[in-house]
Amino acid sequence: MDAPTKTRVERGDELELTVDSLAFGGAGVARRDGYVVFVRDAIPGDTVRAVVTKRKKAYAEARTVALLEPGPERIDAVASHPGAPWQVLPYERQTAIKAEQVQDALQRIGHLEGYELEPLVPAVEQWRYRNKLEYSFGTDEAGELVCGFHAPGRFDRILPMTDCKLASERGNELREAALAECRRQGLGAWDRRDQKGFLRNLVVREGRRTGEFQVRLVTSPGKLDVDALIDAVRCEGLFWTQTAGLGESTQGGETQMLSGTPQLRERLGDLDFLISPEAFFQTNTEMAEVLYGIAIEMAALRGHERVYDLYCGIGTIGLSLASRAKEIVGVEIVEPAVADAIENARLNEIETATFYAGDIRLAMRDLVERAGKPDVAVIDPPRAGLSQKVVRRIVEAAPKRIVYVSCNPTTLAPNAAQLVEAGYELKRVRPVDLFPQTPHIECVALLEAGPRGVANPERDA
Repeated sequence: MDAPTKTRVERGDELELTVDSLAFGGAGVARRDGYVVFVRDAIPGDTVRAVVTKRKKAYAEARTVALLEPGPERIDAVASHPGAPWQVLPYERQTAIKAEQVQDALQRIGHLEGYELEPLVPAVEQWRYRNKLEYSFGTDEAGELVCGFHAPGRFDRILPMTDCKLASERGNELREAALAECRRQGLGAWDRRDQKGFLRNLVVREGRRTGEFQVRLVTSPGKLDVDALIDAVRCEGLFWTQTAGLGESTQGGETQMLSGTPQLRERLGDLDFLISPEAFFQTNTEMAEVLYGIAIEMAALRGHERVYDLYCGIGTIGLSLASRAKEIVGVEIVEPAVADAIENARLNEIETATFYAGDIRLAMRDLVERAGKPDVAVIDPPRAGLSQKVVRRIVEAAPKRIVYVSCNPTTLAPNAAQLVEAGYELKRVRPVDLFPQTPHIECVALLEAGPRGVANPERDA
């Protein structure tokens, strides 16, 4: 007799499912005769009706259309907000799941062992903690201009937002002021299906320690009553970016300052920072201080070390380490961020920090020849983690200690495994929750050169 086959699932099918766990990224995990279905907008214990949106041989993805029976841990949502999908879980449960997922990634993906997974550091604030929000413009069913976030799973539908619970009250007021002025001027939203229209995004950034605000309107090329916008949106820095690109991005294009100052002032620890509109800065200021404090502690500097700050951004980590090191050498591919880092070193009267613009993949060898090998490397890569080539360049540079600040445990794990294979030992990992009500989690990991030293990888082209 033939072996029994798993129930076939097709796109568009409606299924009744009971969720038993959460996957990395936040989707619920359900099973139908052994076939895995990842269910959006569902948590463990929920029984839901869900429609299949994608079907693969090994799994399917589905979207909840009805909650048939809530799980025992489900609580009432605080806000209607697509950017806070885990708000229906008690915060203590959120942090427990995040810690479990970090451990799972390190062991299942990285096959790592022998390290200490330290207790997760919970967030100081569970709501209104973000210092930067990127909103999208759209049109509602009545044809009125709205400003908010993409509906889950929809690239072409924008959910209006009147009170974003992740932003401060003043940040919400500035968004509403910009929206009201755009409506008054009769401006239309970018149509993501037809690839036509004017208004695309609105970026609101806040200096949590200074109370300053920076607002940037992103549009297609066109006409705008700039003076009226300046009168309507009162902030410390108002910018207009025009882009002809077809993708949904606030990066690129031509940006001009309409009013105020070119950089936002912020304070982190005992340092002052200037932040350009497109430069990266951790979006939770209070928890960034905690995150960098852990990085400083793991770096264990004694004052004689040369420290490489890779993916340095505007210099936040490197400059925070400067008083404890002999020399800081930072590298960043985004040139305006490097300019900010240089200015931030000058602002804080730090003369031992040097910053370079370049692709680490290509610039690392020249940097080592010019500046000398690092004693310690601090790495804060984007979500995709480090490419194999960048890992090889770091191993070639042979720092004795590596502090890896990660925003994605599933890329930290393979990177750490590659470094362990090259001769490093993973000593400690500390999860830090910068993003309550969401599945995102940051980690700081410490790797040290093993007793046999670090292997010298074959020098490739």
